This record gives sequence, structure tokens and C-alpha cells, in this order.
Amino acid sequence: MPTPHQPTPAWQPIAALPIVAHVIDRQLEAAEEQHRLLRLARPGSLDAAIVERIVRVYTEEIELLAIYAEQLDHWHSGSLAVAQRREVERLREQLAHTRDVDAAILSLAEQLKATTIDAILAKSDLELGLEVLTDRSPLFPRDPPRRPQP
Repeated sequence: MPTPHQPTPAWQPIAALPIVAHVIDRQLEAAEEQHRLLRLARPGSLDAAIVERIVRVYTEEIELLAIYAEQLDHWHSGSLAVAQRREVERLREQLAHTRDVDAAILSLAEQLKATTIDAILAKSDLELGLEVLTDRSPLFPRDPPRRPQP
């Protein structure tokens, strides 16, 4: 719903459905790939600027998803052919999945803030040493003890 600062969205005709579908599908693919890459990030492999950019981009994307949802709701409330209605429903599910992936990205980005190269370099040698000695170092995670094989 538009606020006093935001104008009412310009509703697109149903003829724009293929274009909107393409955009929504590609956003989900990109978000899934970003999430996969962030899960592979190692301590010190990202800097604070990259993590902040990820937070900004995916926060903005969540806001855009709300606009897409309004457009889909607008179409859904109108008269649609069976195939169009099915596609609108599929896109609603895609949006919900994209919101979930975006939320996971933002959560992971918040966790990664503590292990950026900037965060690591801001610590003193004493802090880093204590983290290593107390098994709390993100740089040198310890594997859990392995049970002997019978």
C-alpha cells in the first residue's frame, strides 16, 4: 500500500505478464546463487563494504517484491484466462520463495559481519590469540572430536 511519500504503482496490463514473470524468475535464481555463495564464504574472505552492499541490495529487493506482489494481486482480482491465472499463482509462490531466500541472505550477511576482514583486523593480537586458545576463533574453527570407529 502506498504511503504519502510513495505514489500509487502504475499497474501494468496483463500483456506484461511474461516480462514480469521473467524478472521474478531471474530474481529468485540470482538470490539462490547469492545465498549459495555466501554459505561458502570463509572468515576474512569478505570485507565490510561487500557485506553492507549485500544487506542494502537485498533489503531493497524485499521492498520491490512487495510491489510485484501488489501487481500480481491486481491481476489476480481481474478477469484472467486459465493459463494467466495459473501463471499469476505460480509467480505468487515464486515471490514467497524469493522473500524466504532474501531473508536467509540478510540473516547470513548479519552473521558474516563479525568475520569480515575489517572485523578481524580491528581486533588486537591479544583478542585474536585468546579466541584461538578458547576455540572461539572464526579463523581457525576446530572440528568436533571424532568418535573412534569400532
